[in-house]
Amino acid sequence: MKIVFHGDNARNFRDGMEAVLADAHDIVALPEALAGEDEREHFRTADVIVGIRLDASMPRPERLRLYHAPSAGTDLIDRSLLPAGAVLCNCFGHEHAIAEYVMTALLLRHVPIPDADRRLRQGDWSYWAGRPTGLRTELGDSTIGLLGFGHIGKAIAQRAKAFGMRVSVANRSPVPVGALVDEAYGLDDLAAFMGSADVIVVSLPLLPETAGLVGRSALAAMRPDALIVNVGRGPVIDEAALYEALEKRRIGGAIIDTWYRYPSAGEPGPAPGHLAFQDLDNIVMTPHMSGWTKGTIRRRMQTIAGNINRLARGEPLVNRA
Repeated sequence: MKIVFHGDNARNFRDGMEAVLADAHDIVALPEALAGEDEREHFRTADVIVGIRLDASMPRPERLRLYHAPSAGTDLIDRSLLPAGAVLCNCFGHEHAIAEYVMTALLLRHVPIPDADRRLRQGDWSYWAGRPTGLRTELGDSTIGLLGFGHIGKAIAQRAKAFGMRVSVANRSPVPVGALVDEAYGLDDLAAFMGSADVIVVSLPLLPETAGLVGRSALAAMRPDALIVNVGRGPVIDEAALYEALEKRRIGGAIIDTWYRYPSAGEPGPAPGHLAFQDLDNIVMTPHMSGWTKGTIRRRMQTIAGNINRLARGEPLVNRA
């Protein structure tokens, strides 16, 4: 089969792919912009495309049997452009990395090691045990609210429980209360959920029904000192509502990893929002890095190769999106 790795993201999964494929295939790596006719012909005649974007500006992949996103999100892939019989699949494997990111970001708010290090280098012993200036809070005394309970939500819940946290969940489908979950809500009871925790972590995918789901009323229902964390998709939280809640200090703060604007060829270093989040002092901003680890690459390569092997053998594919 001809397997095309299209774009910068997909090319991260190209090296070493032969070692995890059962058979030999014609593997081609193509740039994001399909400039030459040879590149466009490779795309047009691919049996498998690994990529994150398919739109009308690209050649129609007429022979395509499998479009495999090396990511969980498939919102940039226009399904109407897939030929009849082609299957769209995605990857997970990022949940462990994202859960570590979330717990690290939260721990740093309770255990201020960087600030203690900076102060001690200047002879400041403010955090010395026994001094009232050194008293701090504990992560285990707080409640974490998980908006979305898929791969990411479950991985965060497991780690939160290890720290002794209470866990509340809001999800599209029912979630049973049990060892990992203390309280469960439906999305139709979003206000009650938003007020149930000291930290709200958003991990929902971007779908028509989730876009702007966390708006002004949801943010207004949060505890006044609570944090909101977004490791799902930026637009699940309404941008203007988030900015207003932070700027007016209606919530305790935010840790945002997924955004409203991203680099492009014409603008390689944009601000991540249409509003000036970078001017606020109650937000921690990171560049969509939470799931990007060597372990994520390895696990996703195994998923992609596994599906290509299944396709070659005529077996059912996994992770159909």
